[in-house]
Amino acid sequence: MAGDEAQTPDKAQASDHKPTEKSSRKIILIAVLVALILAAAVYWFLHRGEVETDDAFTSGRAVTIAPHVRGYVTELLVNDNQFVHEGQVLARLDDRDWRAERDQAAANLEMARAQVASSELMLAVAQKNFPGHLLAAQGALQGAQAQEFRAQTDFRRQHSVARAATSQQDIDYATAALDEAKARVLQAQGELQQALPVEPNISSTQSKVSQAQAQEHEAEARLRQAELNLEWTVIRAPHDGWISQRNIERGTLAQVGQTLFSIVEPEVWIVANYKETQLANMRPGQKVDIAVDAYPFLKLKGHVDSLQLGTGATFSAFPPENATGNYVKIVQRVPVKILIDEGLRPDLPLSLGLSVEPTVFTR
Repeated sequence: MAGDEAQTPDKAQASDHKPTEKSSRKIILIAVLVALILAAAVYWFLHRGEVETDDAFTSGRAVTIAPHVRGYVTELLVNDNQFVHEGQVLARLDDRDWRAERDQAAANLEMARAQVASSELMLAVAQKNFPGHLLAAQGALQGAQAQEFRAQTDFRRQHSVARAATSQQDIDYATAALDEAKARVLQAQGELQQALPVEPNISSTQSKVSQAQAQEHEAEARLRQAELNLEWTVIRAPHDGWISQRNIERGTLAQVGQTLFSIVEPEVWIVANYKETQLANMRPGQKVDIAVDAYPFLKLKGHVDSLQLGTGATFSAFPPENATGNYVKIVQRVPVKILIDEGLRPDLPLSLGLSVEPTVFTR
């Protein structure tokens, strides 16, 4: 009995500690929950204006280099991934055929110019000769008419006098002279008719000059085209950039429009495909932090340039047709163009298509 009485206070003390331990655990649990909630609230408050995505890639301009003329590649002066400058010679094509074409075009132009000079000389002569021919024909007609009048007078006189005062020979002479005078009048009238169209004759000569000048212009155009073709046998870089996808070797027959290689311009930007639910507060000009998967240590800063006026699905090769079949709503993504403002390093050029993670600050 005494032992039981001795244990009774200890049991009572143990029973008193159990509620205290439970209360402490509850307090700790509540404190942890409150701390987590506060931490989440602080995180949300600090990052409430940040919109990020991992569906983003580097993009840029890659220009295809193709020849304007056909020819064998005689010189190839660049290698894959080489940086080139605007105007730098990349390759040369065999230009012998194009030089011959240029020389022939130059000769044809000289012939056309000679034809123009000859036609202009003929026009100058016609402008002087045709009016002169008209005046001469008019004078000849007047002379023939005067001679006809005299012959008519002699003829009448021979027939008006008595037979004894003239002879048959004189009458015959007068008749022949009258006939000859009439013939000359007719001839002079015909020559006058030929000389009358002075302006049409001059216009005809002028048209020949115009035709020769048109042929000269055509020859000049052919020469310019031949010179362009010859110039195009030298393939130059249209701008600075890196050579990519070289598809030719020395001796290759390059066809017009065939892709020889591409040049990637140094300017690079980001195309981020944000969900449509993330665009409510996104505007051009907002600041962006950019992380590059290929270079984790590289921190880029930029800004939102523009939002595409159409979802990626709308501009795909096979846009969705939602009017047929059962419709399942899918969150659409809109491409957002982000320009890089700072952080790029010359020794670490960004290749096209690299994965990045942009974070847009909408507040």
